[in-house]
Amino acid sequence: MNCIEIDSPLGGILIADRGDGLAGVWFLGQRHFPADAEQWSRRETRILAAARVQLGAYFAGEAAEFELPLAPTGTPFQQLVWRQLRKIPHGQQASYAQIAQALDKPTASRAVGMAVGRNPWSIVVPCHRVIASNGQLTGYASGLARKLWLLTFEADQHSSASAS
Repeated sequence: MNCIEIDSPLGGILIADRGDGLAGVWFLGQRHFPADAEQWSRRETRILAAARVQLGAYFAGEAAEFELPLAPTGTPFQQLVWRQLRKIPHGQQASYAQIAQALDKPTASRAVGMAVGRNPWSIVVPCHRVIASNGQLTGYASGLARKLWLLTFEADQHSSASAS
């Protein structure tokens, strides 16, 4: 596994490439941070360079979506949930229940929440856009302060684009 660290307005981010795609994007110290990351090679690959550039454009407000190959390693259900997360438009949110409904599993809100929490691609696969049905901010592996920042950042960009 190859990886690089980049800076962001929300702190350091580790980006990893498994060779066949992006293995993960984690804020340093977040929950579910890979335990073996210290053993990975610190070498920038083509995929890592693309991720660095695209994340830089995202934080500069110049890009809303990511065009990166992903290398998923989760369960089939997790992968379904992660694909659904990518359908949540920039500047908008969806609830765990809405995601469960979209997957034709209306009683699976809790399982959706568990899969969202295990999403290895912070920001790139926008798990920060998932909120409770009552509109409350709930869990985020990188902390609720980062989740709030990301939602506010995207909402501001969305309203600026709408006003243009």
